[in-house]
Amino acid sequence: MEIYRIGPKLEVIQGPLAPGDRALVLLTTQEMEHPPQLTGLENVIRHIPSAQGARGCRVEARRDCLSGTVITPRHTRAGLPIAFGFLLTADLLVLCDDSEAIPALVHRLSKEGRWQENGPGRLLCQLLELLLSKDAHHMEELEDQLSQLEEQVLSGRLDQFTAPISGLRRELMHWSRYFSQLGNVADTLEEDDWGLFTEEESRLFHMLSRRLGRLRDDAQLLREYCLQVRELFQTQVDLRQNKIMKTLTLVTTLCLPLSLVAAWYGMNFTGMPELSWKYGYPAVIAASVLIVIACLWIMKRKKLW
Repeated sequence: MEIYRIGPKLEVIQGPLAPGDRALVLLTTQEMEHPPQLTGLENVIRHIPSAQGARGCRVEARRDCLSGTVITPRHTRAGLPIAFGFLLTADLLVLCDDSEAIPALVHRLSKEGRWQENGPGRLLCQLLELLLSKDAHHMEELEDQLSQLEEQVLSGRLDQFTAPISGLRRELMHWSRYFSQLGNVADTLEEDDWGLFTEEESRLFHMLSRRLGRLRDDAQLLREYCLQVRELFQTQVDLRQNKIMKTLTLVTTLCLPLSLVAAWYGMNFTGMPELSWKYGYPAVIAASVLIVIACLWIMKRKKLW
């Protein structure tokens, strides 16, 4: 467990909290099994949610606190999902995190020293903004991947396309849902029906909501782009199949007259003069060649090849 005093700067508290202190408390799910005794949290500490088993971003209002979860599509280098539960009162912000990503963000914020006239609401908003700091760049990376797949399709390289485009589609769906859910959380906090935030903090949540709206729109546009690339892939597959069918049709058309000739003279009737003619075999060969040439000329004139 780590406790930070929220004041002119964010500093670690070694001892117990004093009454009236504004503080940030970092806990893990294991520590929540035996919650510590913290001043101001005696009646609400049981409401601190864990991110384990949570399915999305949400916020719920209690009698004298707010609690919720933030589940991001990101993962740490160790492969753990970046997710945390939070509980917010007028003086305290408690975060329950098992991925060790949130303590790193808090340490980064403490170094930046932007804590003049700060409170738990502003701190939560800044943590969420820091989580979103790389998301716009990640959307650009996903767009680059889609552009590369589009160029691959246009160049005729249709192999190894289905798995990457399906993975991108699922990832964009997760990001779009994440931005939408977190936007709902920001909207709820901006409304502040409980009177926990100052006007400045409500304005910050409003700006966060607008930013999430733009990111959600970007993710939706990329999902539509993904569908367009898939349609382009299907078009290219259809064109390739049409070319194959066209080639098979031309070959069948060329061979059909020759099959008729072979079937005609394969009847072996005794009254067929060509069977006893000295030049019958060469004549049939010449007739077959002329038939093929005539068919090719007709196809060329009709622009069939």
